[in-house]
Amino acid sequence: MPTTEKDILSKREYVGISAINGPLMYIKNTHSIGYQELVECIDKDGNVRLGNVLDTSKDVVVVQLFESTTGLNLPQTRVKFKGQPLMLGVSETMLGRVFDGLGRPTDGGADIIATKELNVNGLAMNPASRLYPKNFIQTGISSIDGMNTLIRGQKLPIFSGNGMPHERLAAQIARQAKITGGDGTEEFCVVFAAMGVKSDVAQYFTKTFEESGVLSNVALFLSLADDPSVERTITPRVALTLAEHLAFDCDKHVLVIMIDMANYCESLREISTMRSEIPSRKGYPGYLYSDLAELYERAGMLKGRKGSITQIPILTMPNDDISHPIPDLTGYITEGQIVFERTLHAQGVYPPIASLSSLSRLMKDGIGEGLTRADHPHLSAQLFAAYSYVKEVRNLASVIGEDELTDLDKDYMAFGESFEKEFIAQSFTEDRTITETLALGWKLLSLLPKEELTRLTEEEIEEYYGK
Repeated sequence: MPTTEKDILSKREYVGISAINGPLMYIKNTHSIGYQELVECIDKDGNVRLGNVLDTSKDVVVVQLFESTTGLNLPQTRVKFKGQPLMLGVSETMLGRVFDGLGRPTDGGADIIATKELNVNGLAMNPASRLYPKNFIQTGISSIDGMNTLIRGQKLPIFSGNGMPHERLAAQIARQAKITGGDGTEEFCVVFAAMGVKSDVAQYFTKTFEESGVLSNVALFLSLADDPSVERTITPRVALTLAEHLAFDCDKHVLVIMIDMANYCESLREISTMRSEIPSRKGYPGYLYSDLAELYERAGMLKGRKGSITQIPILTMPNDDISHPIPDLTGYITEGQIVFERTLHAQGVYPPIASLSSLSRLMKDGIGEGLTRADHPHLSAQLFAAYSYVKEVRNLASVIGEDELTDLDKDYMAFGESFEKEFIAQSFTEDRTITETLALGWKLLSLLPKEELTRLTEEEIEEYYGK
């Protein structure tokens, strides 16, 4: 075959670089280089490190390395521009395997025999080709399934805080999530991406999936806290690239869990600071919104394709501030949020999900008759209204004392305590079906007088109340 200009340029090697700043390298006097082009950096000992082109101009090319720049020196470092972006070899056999943040196996198993090579940068789904999400995914968590339902093709983030058990909840959802209903032919799998996690947390994820027997249906990408921070900017893209192959080439329904998006955003801020870019809110780059949108908008369902991608990004809010740029911008892009509450966590409630602050915007289209159960929408609304009134009663009791409350208000106080201890709280190993969740909701509403259940129909009350 004749040699192309691209082949020639990909073999061209530049010796010597102009400067190194953290994970960034600056190379002058190159040929025309493409944005996000894959780069091989070879040190004086012949070791190869990968990177990609972050910025390019007539005079200087800026390369960000996915690995440490320790040991590189300016005159002896050699650089090759590969003429293509970072590619990931994907295969259905990647399920059941553990990889590093760049998609390289770390479990001691054989190398992956790829069925195709895909650009990890991917593309957001064309809105004209999207199907509207409308199918229920059961997580086994009552506070999610009952009141903030996850819908197939949805982007539903979890807003947590430092010290709260978001890692446990992520592992529990990955272990328990399943599709209910349908014709029984849907194939479901999980792609799990962890960014900037400690080694013991990474081992916890792997061990939990192994012991529960679900690892064979999970592809695990782990970028550890001591790995180069730049790697964290690639990990979610690698995970989503595999998810797209499994969903749209292998017809699977894929749940992508990404934890912790705060670490991802910190890496973006670090790189932006090194490039001397003008900072935006809290020092984050002005393009944080569009960068997050590139990731989140790779979820959904496409016309003519059987598979789907559902996302659960998990992030820790700095100082529990929901108005911080990371949760704030995430909330704009996604379809709701599951919010953790510090007070519930202090009371020992797991998972400490704040039902009133949480929201699933697509829930109304994925529940009800033929999807979950006909009474689900009304039951959820009634639980929300009742618990909202509990908060008001508690505020009143803090002023006048519980003894001064009316009998009805005392009923609501009892409902609120039971709601938190029985409905929201459940063990890490407890996997509740949607039928069990709805039955538990009716059991709690039976603590209130029938005339208080204004969001339920008389037929529903007659069928389920007190039973």
